[in-house]
Amino acid sequence: QLQLVESGGGLVQPGGSLRLSCAASGFTFYDYHMAWFRQAPGKEREGVSCISRGGINTDYADSVKGRFTISRDNAKGMVYLQVNGLKPEDTAVYYCAARRRVSSLCSLFVDYTYWGQGTQVTVSS
Repeated sequence: QLQLVESGGGLVQPGGSLRLSCAASGFTFYDYHMAWFRQAPGKEREGVSCISRGGINTDYADSVKGRFTISRDNAKGMVYLQVNGLKPEDTAVYYCAARRRVSSLCSLFVDYTYWGQGTQVTVSS
């Protein structure tokens, strides 16, 4: 059974950090590009970051460049999002997503096939 399970969210003060994790199972992890999306209340879901299956190619939304770092461990079937310098506008539910690779590059502007349930990140003083 395919599963994506996020963890690591929480309440953090502005300027703080978190490490979000996504555990994947039930599919050939190495064949998939992975991504993080987020959705804030009343807003559309937006792509945050993606990483190619081999971990060589990454991409980030402009709003998080320089603050967020995506990584993956193919041996463990894990993808991570290190989030630093958090701002109140980063408050959202963060979702992990998987897309079977078609090209060598990942993209935040394509449909992803599999999704996790999300983990809440709240940035507030």
